[in-house]
Amino acid sequence: MTYSTKDIIQEYFYVLLGAAIIAFGFNAFLFPNQVASGGVSGISTILNGLFGWNAGVVQYAFNIPLFIAGVVVLGKSFGLKSFVGTVSLPFFVILFDGVGALTTNALLASLFGGIIVGLGIGFVFKGNASTGGTDLLAQIITKYTGLTLGTSVLLIDGLIALSAAVVFDIEKGLYALIGLYVTTKTIDLVQLGVSQSKMVYIITNKQEIMRDTIYAEIDRGVTKVPAFGGYTGEQKLMLMVVVYQSEFTKLKQVIKTVDPEAFVIVSDAYEVLGKGFKRV
Repeated sequence: MTYSTKDIIQEYFYVLLGAAIIAFGFNAFLFPNQVASGGVSGISTILNGLFGWNAGVVQYAFNIPLFIAGVVVLGKSFGLKSFVGTVSLPFFVILFDGVGALTTNALLASLFGGIIVGLGIGFVFKGNASTGGTDLLAQIITKYTGLTLGTSVLLIDGLIALSAAVVFDIEKGLYALIGLYVTTKTIDLVQLGVSQSKMVYIITNKQEIMRDTIYAEIDRGVTKVPAFGGYTGEQKLMLMVVVYQSEFTKLKQVIKTVDPEAFVIVSDAYEVLGKGFKRV
């Protein structure tokens, strides 16, 4: 895949913008309310509470060695953009040190801090990079233990939240878990976007009339997918159609009119590229 200069500049912009957003959410919401919602930022919050250490300096102290360990132990380069993300995040944390708390309510801080940090991480991911930290540690654990990456990340972030509960109090640990959950959901939202379409699978004995009616009433293409009944072993053709949210109710009416006994599976389609939708 060939990247143009514009694409490369855009990706670096996403990485720097994302790091700045993460740092703002951390300094304005999470850090002043001692919400240690995972990652190196959570560790820096705990160490600040214990020893008064500067959060940005702590993040440098963890991020740089972890990045080097990731390169050495995992045996591959994580790319210049990831290095930029690793270095720029603590820089912005130090830069925004004087922002001050925008709320002293820990619940609001965990919710809005989680959203803003998740938004920033999502932008970093859109730049095909990372901010290093415990993500690299999770990959190292996965290599040597056989645990899945998701389990390793959950283990590390869970230990950080547990540490927050011990160092501060139980409520702060619970707020940390809320912030962590909101962050992960926001990352998904930035990466996938809000679902604008529905993907519908239809198993019916009236395939031809169903297809023709969908064409006529909704003007959407239909794909035939070979399928076998798990119990009967009988082969059937399953129809697949993608429609906008606004067209979904009408599609349900069409299906019900043509074959009330049809078996229908509906799922969200977060990005649809091609004729009738977005261009590739």
